[in-house]
Amino acid sequence: MENLENKITVIVETPRGSGHKYNYETATNQFKLKKLLPAGMVFPFDFGFIPNTIGGDGDPLDVLVISEIGTFPGCVIDCRLIGAFKVEQTSPDGKRYRNDRFLAVPEVSKIFIGLHDAAQLPPSLVDQIEAFFTNYNRLESKEFNLMERLGAEGAMELVNNAITSYE
Repeated sequence: MENLENKITVIVETPRGSGHKYNYETATNQFKLKKLLPAGMVFPFDFGFIPNTIGGDGDPLDVLVISEIGTFPGCVIDCRLIGAFKVEQTSPDGKRYRNDRFLAVPEVSKIFIGLHDAAQLPPSLVDQIEAFFTNYNRLESKEFNLMERLGAEGAMELVNNAITSYE
């Protein structure tokens, strides 16, 4: 039976297939072009955030929405949280901080309707997602250190903590 506690809302910042990164700026309520990715590098799925959360980096929690479609910046998607990468990042100046990445699937998905935990994903896909984040950070002279891969339950615990931190 599906766990209703794993429902989250995601606001897309950067759509699937994009070779550039957008950030939502709360001060101006606008999406701003943050950076261009190197030639050939694109976001594998829609990338966004969970509103009303705060992570170890001081920003809302980052989410990759695994779906058969791509959307657009600002699209709001009701999702089912399926897992997370617990991550410690190191900035170019050597500062260490947590910057976890969450995995979700849209509630309206037809292909991923039975997907409720990251353990159900093909291991090669999870490895590719990890490699994307590792390489994406390396290009900014940041280290991406995967501490642990979490399933839906562990990921939801981190989201609930981030909601409490936000409040």
